[in-house]
Amino acid sequence: MTDGSPIGDVVARMRQRADELPPELARRRFFLETYLRTTQAVGRAIDQGLFEDPAWVEVWDVKFAELYLRAHDADLVTRAAEGSDVPRPWRLAFDASPELPALAHVLLGINAHVNYDLPQALLAVIGDDDFLDPQLMDKRRRDHERIDTVLAERVAAEDGELAATGPRSLIDRVLTPLNRLASRRFLRESRQKVWHNTVELQQARVQGSYEKRLGELEVLSAAKVADLLRPGQVLLRLAVTGFGVTLPPP
Repeated sequence: MTDGSPIGDVVARMRQRADELPPELARRRFFLETYLRTTQAVGRAIDQGLFEDPAWVEVWDVKFAELYLRAHDADLVTRAAEGSDVPRPWRLAFDASPELPALAHVLLGINAHVNYDLPQALLAVIGDDDFLDPQLMDKRRRDHERIDTVLAERVAAEDGELAATGPRSLIDRVLTPLNRLASRRFLRESRQKVWHNTVELQQARVQGSYEKRLGELEVLSAAKVADLLRPGQVLLRLAVTGFGVTLPPP
């Protein structure tokens, strides 16, 4: 990954957003910097040949990041004016209390981004004709699942980054190994649900009901973010209830 590559460019845009965060929104840096490092890791994985179609993964990853940047920028505008173009999952994540620990802010951002944005990003780079080609779709699905390899390798490193943000309670320190296992589990679980939701949204796109179904996904994703805002050990609860959301039949 070079600075002039599409992923290098989107990383630079993330870094600019982090540098320009106003002091009262400093809590937003926890997710933003985690996401920046993860995007860099995806870029390295592309360079190392992890994916079957690296050019497609690169375009997809940039589309995915742009949905987050759009929500981030829209929220900054909204704070200075009336009205809101910020999707509900992101609105809840952005408005979370600054008193929450860094891990909570990271999980809120990941949840909003994966559950709500990721199916949209996949549909942006998979055309309707592509869905009629089983071999191509199998390849797309396998590359979609390979992202978990990158994310799983980041869990321990990101845990170390979060540990450096401040002291942790005794129970958080004791539960760290279990939390890492739970992280890997809910990554796999949520990715399977994302693929299901992508297929549901594509069918809606063909049938002319895409906006309605996307609205349903927005409601489900916002409800999951709201659930994460409840008190308690979030990762342990996610290990039981799951991280993702599932669109029901239309």
